[in-house]
Amino acid sequence: MNNDSLHRLRETKYVSSTLERIQLDGSFSGYASVFDEIDLGNDIVAPGAFSLSLARRGAANIRMLFQHNPDEPIGVWDSVLETAHGLRVRGHLTTAAEKGREVLELMRAGAIDGLSIGFKTIR
Repeated sequence: MNNDSLHRLRETKYVSSTLERIQLDGSFSGYASVFDEIDLGNDIVAPGAFSLSLARRGAANIRMLFQHNPDEPIGVWDSVLETAHGLRVRGHLTTAAEKGREVLELMRAGAIDGLSIGFKTIR
């Protein structure tokens, strides 16, 4: 199968999980995806789902976006690792930008309490 015959669709998945260690400087950590649990889109992510992409891209080439909008970057990832539990992330919001400050305050207030992933599938 060549690249022309592959159909790539952009999808998003949301996992309800508590963000951990939200700091005043905008740094935080948590799981962006957990394995073997039904997410809010009624999908299950299997272990190993991220390993190839992470090996190719690394954290520096994964954008942190507000609501998956490529026009609204809000920070950078310091670490993105696949663990036995799921996709563990550590990053920091860019608080010099208005949207980064806004998201930080919403996270600290508990109004934003989870992370989601955006990805392209190959069918």
